[in-house]
Amino acid sequence: MDAFSPAISLEFVSPLLAAGGIAAPEISGWFTNSILVAAFVTTAVLLFTRMATRSMALVPGPKQNTVEFVIEFLYGQVEGIVGKHVAPRAFPLLATVFIFIITANWFGLIPGVGTIGWGEPSGPLSLKEVTTPILRPATADLNMTLALAVVFMVVWLWLSISELGLWGTIVHIFGPKGGLTGPLKYMLMPIFIFVGVIEVVSIVFRPMSLSLRLLGNIFAGETLLVTMGGLGETIGASGWVAWLTSVIFPLPFYFMEILVGALQATVFTLLCAVYIKLSTTHEEH
Repeated sequence: MDAFSPAISLEFVSPLLAAGGIAAPEISGWFTNSILVAAFVTTAVLLFTRMATRSMALVPGPKQNTVEFVIEFLYGQVEGIVGKHVAPRAFPLLATVFIFIITANWFGLIPGVGTIGWGEPSGPLSLKEVTTPILRPATADLNMTLALAVVFMVVWLWLSISELGLWGTIVHIFGPKGGLTGPLKYMLMPIFIFVGVIEVVSIVFRPMSLSLRLLGNIFAGETLLVTMGGLGETIGASGWVAWLTSVIFPLPFYFMEILVGALQATVFTLLCAVYIKLSTTHEEH
């Protein structure tokens, strides 16, 4: 979600967005601008949490109260989905994913993110010429969203096997459901095996669906804000009128993108929690 700039025009929207879509520009070697933003976001969350919990008090201050409220609220939501037995092991990852994604999404709305950086090799630097922004929303990079999804799937596999065992996990996927016994169980076995194969295919595609859903929504919001920022020039405005429209037109969509950033963090985390619930539920439950 790119922050708008008065100097952006539509002729520069395409290279600006392409620079940080699927492959983020490199600042130095493998170190990209989206990794830089991810490091900022992670450091900010850790520092705030550290400051809030350094001196725990029975009567909490604003920082401690905020951290405790967020943790208690998230734990209650996770426990309500995955159950009391699995929640202590699943909560650290799910809470970390939610807090990181929502913070990274909102960080992308700060003015200057995506619009300040390097431009053409010759001539003075101007915002219109920026093709390699210094800061790029971390969740607008497929590498970051895919990495989040892959890490979750690794933890999901560990939770599933540790809860049901390797054989129990296989039976959970391919075995008969509903407590079938007798001849009917063996008659329906080919159907359950076929359904299990479909389930395995869906599991394989989960990292891609999780990552592309998050990337697509953040990238779409980024495109929308940049387009609205240059809409004044598109309709023929110039000078201070173009500057004024570049501020006014994107403003309502900024509030919408704040909501979208929170919603996408919730959807990503909620789907992860549901996947854990489905794979760790015992047959008797």
